[in-house]
Amino acid sequence: MTLISDLQYFPSIIYYKTSNRSSNILFEQYDFYQKMSFRNRCQITGSQGRVDLSIPLEKGRDQKTLMKDVKIAGTYRWQDQHWKTLLACYSRSPWFEFYRDELDQLYRQSYNFLLDWNLACFEWTCRVLSLSAPVSLTDAYRPAYEEKVDWRGKLLPKNITDTTRWPPVVYRQVFEEITGFIPNLSILDLLFCEGQRAKALLGQIA
Repeated sequence: MTLISDLQYFPSIIYYKTSNRSSNILFEQYDFYQKMSFRNRCQITGSQGRVDLSIPLEKGRDQKTLMKDVKIAGTYRWQDQHWKTLLACYSRSPWFEFYRDELDQLYRQSYNFLLDWNLACFEWTCRVLSLSAPVSLTDAYRPAYEEKVDWRGKLLPKNITDTTRWPPVVYRQVFEEITGFIPNLSILDLLFCEGQRAKALLGQIA
């Protein structure tokens, strides 16, 4: 099947679970930026529960700009802040050191456009997970597609905790004894906790 979706910042585990079952992935770049979405936000976990990592944008989150043209605000050291938060939350996780050097280099690279950053994050995770579905970008906006699974605008922070709609991949989390199990976090959480076992977990049928 072909999956069409908005391009997100280190998307949730359920997103990669669907990607793992897709023969092709098509990212929408000609729709308008959607606020309160995962396009500039990913969710990890700390000792107090969910932690949002948000990328600051030029023109703010209320802008009416095509996704391909959305720019990252260059006046904030957001990559340093996000990397420090990842270190604080996952330095003791079983697999963090395995991915640390490559991720450190990724967070040192400068990007002007949100689409380019999100695509770099997606390509990195696909490589370490050995996900091989061909990826392409839309060449125009179409309100509907035949014979494609359309996830555009469907996976949102406000519904990500709905485990009936989005059955979670279950694994051992760093702060589970304190916070309980938190479903459908960023793929980074699964990688840092399970490492090379992550792909097998993504392939399990809910």
